[in-house]
Amino acid sequence: MWKIKEPPFGLNCRTKTMKTILFIEDESSLQKTLSRFLENSGYKIKSALDGEIGLNLAKKELPDLILLDLILPKKDGFEVLKELKEDEKTKDIPVIVLTNLEGTTDVQKALALGATTYLVKANYELSEVTRKIKETIE
Repeated sequence: MWKIKEPPFGLNCRTKTMKTILFIEDESSLQKTLSRFLENSGYKIKSALDGEIGLNLAKKELPDLILLDLILPKKDGFEVLKELKEDEKTKDIPVIVLTNLEGTTDVQKALALGATTYLVKANYELSEVTRKIKETIE
């Protein structure tokens, strides 16, 4: 049996509350897999399958962090990011872009709009994504 030396990543030791992550991703299989992985790491996950629902959830739930794909139905990730950063209630929520777009222009645009980190899905394993999340909100 393994001994756990620290609490799960998403658990705040002082308040015993879980950090909430809003995951805006239209690929349901990735949505389910990464959400399950993050939940097992101690995070509370809210999910949205399109940009419009994601933006509304962000404004309603005020998560601790947003994981955002850029290629989304109804409202793309760039629009979502722009609107999040223009809204007083959501402007300080860290946003990690997790996408398949690897072009320099896309990276620069997302970072200019206020993304905290830009990750290309194909280049990162689930554990690495979780580590980036922990670095951002812990």
